[in-house]
Amino acid sequence: MTHDLIVIGAGPAGMAAACTAASLGLKTLLLDEQPSAGGQIYRNVSRADANVAALLGPEYSHGLSLAGQLAQSGVEVRHGALVWDVARDLTVTALQDGRSFQVRAPQLIAATGAMERASPIPGWTLPGVLNAGAAQIALKSAASIPSGPVVLAGGGPLLLLVACQLIDAGADIAGIVETSPSANRIAALRHLPAALTVPAYLLKGLQMMWRLRSAGIPHFTQATDLAVEGSDQAEALRFTSGGRAHRIDAGIVLLHHGVVPNTQLSRLLGVEHDWDNAQLAWRPRVDTWGQTSLAGFRMAGDGTSIAGALAAEASGANAAIGAAHAMQRLSDAERDQRASLARRALAKQLRIRPFLDALYRPPDWINTPADDTIVCRCEEVTAGRIREMARLGCEGPNQAKFFSRCGMGPCQGRVCGIGVTQILAGELCKPPSEIGAYRIRAPLKPVPLSSVASLANGTLEETST
Repeated sequence: MTHDLIVIGAGPAGMAAACTAASLGLKTLLLDEQPSAGGQIYRNVSRADANVAALLGPEYSHGLSLAGQLAQSGVEVRHGALVWDVARDLTVTALQDGRSFQVRAPQLIAATGAMERASPIPGWTLPGVLNAGAAQIALKSAASIPSGPVVLAGGGPLLLLVACQLIDAGADIAGIVETSPSANRIAALRHLPAALTVPAYLLKGLQMMWRLRSAGIPHFTQATDLAVEGSDQAEALRFTSGGRAHRIDAGIVLLHHGVVPNTQLSRLLGVEHDWDNAQLAWRPRVDTWGQTSLAGFRMAGDGTSIAGALAAEASGANAAIGAAHAMQRLSDAERDQRASLARRALAKQLRIRPFLDALYRPPDWINTPADDTIVCRCEEVTAGRIREMARLGCEGPNQAKFFSRCGMGPCQGRVCGIGVTQILAGELCKPPSEIGAYRIRAPLKPVPLSSVASLANGTLEETST
């Protein structure tokens, strides 16, 4: 063993977990792929330009306090460390500065966050088509905004937030095209009473809607039949809204249909997962303390279920307390007492989720793309090819991968995985829970062969616990 606890990911959940663990006396190592702490939500928060930080608002700046706590915590932090394998004995293999190394601890917390859901529409693989979150990351990390006419399409709070931020940053927004169907509003109504107990979120939503309206930007709702036009580059977005066909010229199209838990690592370790029909995504099965079905392996934050940054922070603290208890550093009573604050904070944040999940549930047509639409962009496999695999007898993504190379590209199915499950489920008339997901193998991301070879002469880093 090299440490008591290893945390993967320096977003809100990872930073909270590491700080909490250190405060409980655990020798903690935090591995993070980015050059500085913050994850995606607080990306570059400790280095961001003051004007950009002001534009992103106090919710973004909250990450600065977390990053400050981490810097003062005594946690061993390694930035630029890409975790590309974790064994079931919790040995972690990572790449940093061109060299792979291994560390191991009896407790491991994965705070790997979320990723944007793929939006497979015609033309979504053209240059100029990005996820909305990508535009926000460019703003956070490089104070950069897309040039030329920009159209945003999809649904969810992030779509509205990015639109407002780009407007304030001076981007040329040609239109906003929301795809959430009207039925979502009816479904969300029954969750409204609980949402009203956390009015700050509803107020923020109303403020964003007012900002968009006051900017005078064309705003379309309940849109269907989206397609990006262009030959070598996105040139326009066409769609149907209000019973009429529309077309907006734009060299940049930002798509967003919500975020889903990043389960690559938990899939690699083969822990139990469930299909969440409210969020239309897989999530690892965890208990109150983030413990998965593999002893010592815990998860926290949006990697377990989408709930937002403040909920992730609370769940990270809970997971660290659970790890300390498992290592007999805390009694049952001490564990429960220390976790009481975080558990109340988590419960408060979760009250809004059923409302948001229902209101911004992705339209069904996102899960049923036309046969000629590319779903696996790495290997250019279409929806029709996946359906053909089902008709030939493939009953799950792994068989479809074997016969079609779907999910075998550099992203290892991170982008297309959920879509493939849903297309197969539709074609086979089975629920996604019966279809399953890709089986993940290391390396989680491409790494140089030389770094892998160097492990042959290496061992675990110095044993100190």
